[in-house]
Amino acid sequence: MHEDTSTMYMQMDSIKRSWFHRKLFKEHLFEFREPEFNVFIDFLPDFQVGRSNRDKTLWLNTRGARIQANIGKKFYFESSFYENQGVFPAYIDSFVAKRRVIPGQGEIKYNDKIGKAYDFAYVNALLSYTPSKYLNFTLGYGTNSFGDGYRSLILSDIGFSYPYLRITGTLGQFQYTSMWAQFIDQQGLSFGQAYEGIGYPKKWGVFHFLDWNVSKKLTIGVYDAVIWPDTDTAGRKRGFDWSYMNPIIFLRPAEYSAGSSDNSMLGLNVKYKLVPKTTLYGQFMIDEFKIKEMLSSEGWWGNKWSTQLGFRSFDLFKVPKLDLQGEFNISRPYTYSYSNTRTNYAHYNQSLAHPMGANFKELLGIASYTYKRWYVRGQLTFANYGLDYDQTTSYGQDIFKPYTDRKGEYDNRIGQGLKTDFFYGQGTLAFVLNPKYNLRLELSAAARQEKNELETRREFIFSFGLRSTFRQFYYDF
Repeated sequence: MHEDTSTMYMQMDSIKRSWFHRKLFKEHLFEFREPEFNVFIDFLPDFQVGRSNRDKTLWLNTRGARIQANIGKKFYFESSFYENQGVFPAYIDSFVAKRRVIPGQGEIKYNDKIGKAYDFAYVNALLSYTPSKYLNFTLGYGTNSFGDGYRSLILSDIGFSYPYLRITGTLGQFQYTSMWAQFIDQQGLSFGQAYEGIGYPKKWGVFHFLDWNVSKKLTIGVYDAVIWPDTDTAGRKRGFDWSYMNPIIFLRPAEYSAGSSDNSMLGLNVKYKLVPKTTLYGQFMIDEFKIKEMLSSEGWWGNKWSTQLGFRSFDLFKVPKLDLQGEFNISRPYTYSYSNTRTNYAHYNQSLAHPMGANFKELLGIASYTYKRWYVRGQLTFANYGLDYDQTTSYGQDIFKPYTDRKGEYDNRIGQGLKTDFFYGQGTLAFVLNPKYNLRLELSAAARQEKNELETRREFIFSFGLRSTFRQFYYDF
């Protein structure tokens, strides 16, 4: 009996298109759904090509993979891996030449050709256990952020991944979090020494956050953090200090005021719902202070603090998913710095707070709009900060320079040093192909300018790509 092969091929092709359509637009690449567990596996590409007016062709070739799994309602697991090669804008090259890392993505593999193609990789993972609605344990390798703003002056997710243990308890109107983490002091050894197997020096951090939902509109959070080195000044191994396992907030900062050599910080986080779809938020962080000096106007160098004030509005002008955010950030000179990099508020050559370090004022605005699968975003950032004139004296912006190299005891003002005006603007248009793993076609344009009395640096960047990532990278500095 003769079979109509043309009909058979059409049916097979139709089935293939149907499977492809589901995977491209609706589903995870692999899905295993059972009553007791779920497993999802995705391929996460980030392929971009672009151009800079600095006569550079830009490109990024990222192959990533992610697995997510839950067992019942108590266990959740997630892990992702990214292998990358790319050519970046000139201002990122300058950052890499100085810090030897790609912002938020870790160290480049040994490569002395700054400005050429970089090769780098990174991994994120977490295991979460929730035995009850009151308690959660999370063991992870990634980043954390505390606050409601685009920036965080207390603890930010701008940097590279690190190992941490986080315990969160919730009771009524209160939520209390204790976290212990290990960081890297990449300044401690030279680039070559690290690759000879010596490894970069470690440092440790403990963080406590207490959030109080005062009412349906007002939330107040308090915070403390302590950073301490893995070795003392004589090079003797100190390791993890088990006395920091005490989960009581403000206990160790109090010890610091009594003479501890570790780096201690205190913070306040406030959020207030002004109207149903508009929220005001703010932060205040103190790195070091004396009440007498704080109340004076003499500009003592140790008045190290940062503050933030912002708002977020949703469904602006009653347009669904039209959102607007505005934010103002200030940081005094020498904030987050220390007498050495073994104890400063940083990890892997990036700040644990703001990407500009300290000694700055910043104003930014972000507007976004989502319509079906279309996404539009625009950002404008204006800042003023003071850079160093040379390597011998610190004016307070570079948190990796010891504050012992400060310009003086008094008359330290925000923006001191080489006064620099900064502008960054970016517009993004994207079409989301698959929301399950954020696969989207994206067109982006950005302009950056850094201007002071010595030079003006301008760069215009255009890019287009097929992207899939759940991490946000902060190149707006």
